Amino acid sequence: MTKAIKKFLVTCALPYANGSIHLGHLLEHIQADIWVRYQRLCGHKVYFICADDAHGTPIMLKAQQLGIAPEQMITNIKTEHEADLLDFNISYDNYHSTHSEENRQLSELIYGRLKKNGFIKNRTIFQFYDPIQKMFLPDRLIKGTCPKCKAVDQYGDNCEVCGAIYRSTALIEPKSVLSGAMPELRTSEHLFFDLPSFSKMLKKWTRSGALQEPIVNKLQEWFTSGLQQWDISRDAPYFGFEIPNTPNKYFYVWLDAPIGYIASFKNMCNKYTDIDFNEFWKKDSTTQLYHFIGKDIIYFHSLFWPAILEGSQFRKPTKLVVHGYLTINGQKMSKSRGTFIKARTWLQYLDSDSLRYYYASKLSTSINDIDLNIEDFIKCINANIVNKVVNLASRNASFITRQFSGKLASQIANPNLYQTFLEASDKIGNFFENCEFNSAIREIMMLADIANRYIDEQAPWILAKQEGANVDLHEVCSMGINLFRIVMTWLKPILPSLSRRAEIFLQRELNWQDIINPLLNCTIQPFHVMYRRIEKTAVNAMIESSKNTLK
Repeated sequence: MTKAIKKFLVTCALPYANGSIHLGHLLEHIQADIWVRYQRLCGHKVYFICADDAHGTPIMLKAQQLGIAPEQMITNIKTEHEADLLDFNISYDNYHSTHSEENRQLSELIYGRLKKNGFIKNRTIFQFYDPIQKMFLPDRLIKGTCPKCKAVDQYGDNCEVCGAIYRSTALIEPKSVLSGAMPELRTSEHLFFDLPSFSKMLKKWTRSGALQEPIVNKLQEWFTSGLQQWDISRDAPYFGFEIPNTPNKYFYVWLDAPIGYIASFKNMCNKYTDIDFNEFWKKDSTTQLYHFIGKDIIYFHSLFWPAILEGSQFRKPTKLVVHGYLTINGQKMSKSRGTFIKARTWLQYLDSDSLRYYYASKLSTSINDIDLNIEDFIKCINANIVNKVVNLASRNASFITRQFSGKLASQIANPNLYQTFLEASDKIGNFFENCEFNSAIREIMMLADIANRYIDEQAPWILAKQEGANVDLHEVCSMGINLFRIVMTWLKPILPSLSRRAEIFLQRELNWQDIINPLLNCTIQPFHVMYRRIEKTAVNAMIESSKNTLK
């Protein structure tokens, strides 16, 4: 059944512009890219955008440490980020920066509307000041003991153990991350966004189906404890946008960073005049806006961000797709163990499709953490991609090439089996649609097993030796190639590099709608190795390299 064409705008959380892309970042970018590629494969119109989050004190301080201007540093980092994401086949239509004229204009516009509508409040507050560095400290440069669960070594804005949100002044035994000094409390006038004014709207929106159930339950705790006004200003020195008519005060990064989604799209619209900016961001937009994010930033995206949008007359997100953290071998990524792995380091030893497939095999709508177990990864890739999928093509293609000049048969050998595969497409498609990629993988691999079992039962290597069995051999092997084609079409959103090689082999583009029509009387290319096994020596070398190069 033909689906109505939908229009989507899809984003990932913005990588911070003070370090390299690593495997933790890639979990989210790959998750979003698989979903986007599936939607495009179904014929929908998708604009997939992102940007570097390029403001804040940490960026200012790192640039000072490197002896270069912050603008130069974020330009260098953006170039690196874009190259890494492209080499993992993340299919962004536009990748921008929050340090841009579009973002400045939009931040000032949104702030102006919020202020005009009475949602910006002035208040003098106490905040921590580092007497050695002679600067006010942002939340992420203060660490101490969580005031709620008493977990040690927690940041000044939220606890990574219990998820509590608090002001940095509530930390027990706070210390400056910069100098290790006990910070002093000093007063400063700040600007606050009146988040509590949006409580009624947020309670309704968070129950609208935009969020996963565990997230909705977590938000109820925050509603029960009461929403707080949100500090949106920071004192100089600070790398960011100065607040209009407020000298030495800058927009807090969590104000202008999500506005970077809008700014990146605006930048894209400026490049391609056929895209209607207002169609996607006006308050009554009928397009769909999806944000893929990690569970550590749900407070900002599910409360602060939709309230900002509502208060400034922009549309709210259709859906937040939230994932858990990444662990490796059951533990946090570790530099000393060599499991804090950069994207570029991975690509020096392994291919991008292998990580994309393994992540897909683990990803669902659950917000539980995702574990990349190295031993399981090697077994998974070799057993599934090599032995089940690629082998399905190789074991049939040689007969088609040698005995039938590369031409497939004129009819399907087993129409009932082919129909079984066709009927599975809707189920697999629904798994992709709902971000249940692990379920899609299980279903696809089950059917790949069935396809290989069919070839085992028909035994073309025996038919090739039998007198008068040429027709059967031709049809059986052609059937195997057609089943391979269906399996690869299903896997195309996950394995773009392997899919391109499969398309060259089949001399056909893999398209979801075309699955219904088998390849008959057409020519395929001779089979060449499409994918090589993962060797443990390569994985060990990658881990050793990560120990040696990461600082």
